[in-house]
Amino acid sequence: MVETAAFAGTQANVHLIRFIFLLAVMAFAASESHSAWAWPTDTKPDASETAACSALGNGDFSQTQDAPVQVTSAKVVEVSGQAASFCKVEAYVYPQVGIEVHLPLPNDWNGKLITTGNGGWAGSINSSACDPHLKRGYACVTTDTGHRGSDGMWAVNNLPPQVDFGYRAIHVSTLGAKAIVSRYYGKAAQRAYFMGCSTGGYQGLVAAQRFPWDFDGIIAGAPDMDEADLTMREIWAQRANLDGAGKQILDEPARELLHRAALEKCDMDDGVKDGIISNPVGCLPEPAKLLCSSGQSQQCLTAAQVEAAKRIYAGPPHAQEKAVRGALAGSELNWDFGTDTHYADSLFKEMIYGANPQWTSSNYDFDRDYKRLGLGALYTDTNPDLRQFKAAGGKLLVYQGGTDTTEMPTAIVDYYQTVEKVIGGSKPTQDFFRLFVIPGMNHCGGGVGANSIDYLTYLENWVERDQVPDEMIGARISESYLLSLPLPEGLPADAPREWRIAAAAGKLLFPLDPKIPLSFTRPVYPYPKFAKYASGDPNQATSFHPVQP
Repeated sequence: MVETAAFAGTQANVHLIRFIFLLAVMAFAASESHSAWAWPTDTKPDASETAACSALGNGDFSQTQDAPVQVTSAKVVEVSGQAASFCKVEAYVYPQVGIEVHLPLPNDWNGKLITTGNGGWAGSINSSACDPHLKRGYACVTTDTGHRGSDGMWAVNNLPPQVDFGYRAIHVSTLGAKAIVSRYYGKAAQRAYFMGCSTGGYQGLVAAQRFPWDFDGIIAGAPDMDEADLTMREIWAQRANLDGAGKQILDEPARELLHRAALEKCDMDDGVKDGIISNPVGCLPEPAKLLCSSGQSQQCLTAAQVEAAKRIYAGPPHAQEKAVRGALAGSELNWDFGTDTHYADSLFKEMIYGANPQWTSSNYDFDRDYKRLGLGALYTDTNPDLRQFKAAGGKLLVYQGGTDTTEMPTAIVDYYQTVEKVIGGSKPTQDFFRLFVIPGMNHCGGGVGANSIDYLTYLENWVERDQVPDEMIGARISESYLLSLPLPEGLPADAPREWRIAAAAGKLLFPLDPKIPLSFTRPVYPYPKFAKYASGDPNQATSFHPVQP
């Protein structure tokens, strides 16, 4: 249910944060004025390539097993300047899963297919999601997941699109795209990959669990770990910070004080005082130490504020039975959860509780209603039995922002630990599944850490060259450079500075242009390892080494 949101403004509610980032992602386009966003070739189609593309429009794909496809349009898109032309196929998989397949011209194709994940409730075709993959020569497919519209009304008394959204759409979109790819190029794709974050991360885990033969490699960022459980945890955090009058208990000064205290306790866990907690999972804040003493009113917390902070850090009581905590240390500046309940209401009111018009988030009973979460079984991705995915040779790379307050990190940590128990330990699990908790990164991006990482290259090297990702290098792009780039379409001109930075960073293409100025680089290691300073320039990744907590 949660979409790819990379922003964390201290004065923005969760719904607005998600909406603004989704606009920026959907507005992605190559910019001719900045080499970091430019396409590498200027390939134009000849008559035979144009004809081959058009012929797909008359092709019969109705016999595609499990994914009958009807092509509605197929035409070459010619792009001027540095962009590469491609064959754009619009289609749907019976009965209602809309797809769009972008096919590089034959001389530009790298022989591979990539499926892109969605954000939020999906409900539209995000054509621009394929742009960075076309740059790398991939055939690419994107989908609306079987419905149109981004609120929960599409699901009311409408089970088929709920099934599509829950688990079917990515599978059948990929099957349909594979058939179209084979027809266009005269041969099957040599490799198939999936890449997505938030809802896209959820979709990646569903693919590994339900359809382990679809993809050679999966990148799942900030995956929604059980949509109902996730939403319940969001309601908990929001309610924990509201008093009886609906006013936030932890105001901005209180959140800043909590953040400074967390840094004071754990910032040096990596040997460098840099405002980033390198091991957020291992840092346990102590808000009670900030309680105001008698007569004190400055630089301290009231009893109500201490209690609110404890609840937000701890998470709902029943979640803790699975070792799932709430927000991690370092995320405190993101705790303006606001009062918007749009997403929670959409899931529970329109989907899980049978279109109950009387339900609101304020009705959720934390002492009782967790027993009802099983009604959301269509929207779960927590099956830890990945033995078939491993046996099929699949590789799973999961990344999670350490300061994410939309998908709080310990849920995926708990899932990873459970997979280890099923698979038989750390080594056999890390043979095919690696989890990276990115210090200082928010939901899918943003934050203060080294959050620009070329995940796809690491996955390609793992799958195709057996280069195991024992570490990934993250870069922190110069903020002045990011602010100099054009404002992404859909982002308001008066958007907060941090939103503009995160939006611009989200538009950069990988591998990064070497001319882009960097503030620092850092290594990120597979959980549970984290980076610790050894010697040398602390702004260089080579100055760090991995340690076990």
